[in-house]
Amino acid sequence: MSNVRSMNRQARLLALIASCAGLALLGGCGVAPPVRSAACMPALTPVSSEDGQTHGLRLSVLTYNIEGLGWPARKNRGPQLREIGKRLDALRRSGRGPDIILFQEVFSSAAKRAADASGYAALAAGPRRTTRASGDTLPPLPGKRMLSELGIHLAGSGLVIASRFPIVAQAEQAYGPRACAGRDCLANKGIMLARIALPGLPVPLDVYNTHMNSRGASGAPEARHVAAHERQSLAASRFIDRTHDDAAAVIFGGDFNMRHSEERWENFTRYQALTLVHATCADPRGGCDVRMSWDGDAPWLDTQDLQFFAGGETANGVVPVDIRPVRVEAMFDGSPHSPKLSDHDGFLVTYELMWRGLVQPPSRELPICGGSR
Repeated sequence: MSNVRSMNRQARLLALIASCAGLALLGGCGVAPPVRSAACMPALTPVSSEDGQTHGLRLSVLTYNIEGLGWPARKNRGPQLREIGKRLDALRRSGRGPDIILFQEVFSSAAKRAADASGYAALAAGPRRTTRASGDTLPPLPGKRMLSELGIHLAGSGLVIASRFPIVAQAEQAYGPRACAGRDCLANKGIMLARIALPGLPVPLDVYNTHMNSRGASGAPEARHVAAHERQSLAASRFIDRTHDDAAAVIFGGDFNMRHSEERWENFTRYQALTLVHATCADPRGGCDVRMSWDGDAPWLDTQDLQFFAGGETANGVVPVDIRPVRVEAMFDGSPHSPKLSDHDGFLVTYELMWRGLVQPPSRELPICGGSR
């Protein structure tokens, strides 16, 4: 009996140590991420071809890891995070802001306030601290289990999607305790979907956001964090397959933590069939306006921040929506009028969405902002 009590005391002590470390690392984990819904559709008229059969509109999507960790992992982040929220709000008000933002590392209270302060009409959050992974029956990862992998989550996924257009549906999935390695397990990392209604489109746009397991920052041995990343790649692919509307165009962005790792890239692409924006825009034949400097033949391996896309398919008689990137550029990269406010630059992609058939009229549930029903 004394041995049992001793083991229980050790387990409680380990849990307390992990809790204290996580609270110090993430900060503000008790504050819920911002969530709100849009009550109306911004006025935006699609451009139509001369025969009136083909229609299109342009949409800008920013993926941005805002480095929203608390003390002591990060010190004095409050001023920079406030500036992020302030600048995004000013850009949005001026009409020059991204249409959709995929935030990562929205962990601390200051980070959550920054996402909220951006002022976007619709906000959706990814897996929370208490979100349970479904069907987590995976075998143990290679190597020895670490203290930070006890299954105690001190924060949610840190994922938020902000949109100037209404989010009409959402879903999320936590990757689970056997698909994370090292200190990453203190946050309940995962993937989320925001289904976004756009003016005139026959079907909404499916937008996915993720933040995958880090490498050296996780503190886990290489074999362990590589295996965790591969499991997350498979889980993300299955989540998209399960939740995606086949007729809808898809955008998948986030912090994929694959920079300078061909092994992680090979594992990821084994499961993911979406088209990489970098690969399309690096090809001169892609017709993409590149407004940022890329080095080498594989610029996607020089960054953690990526976006993927795919057009819709004909399904159940619904007109599919096609999509392609037409411009890429950096934000918050230290250039004039765009100060560097995080350890990541923002990656902004402008897409062109095209479809044939009718331009859908506004729904009664989502009237045009400022107009009548």
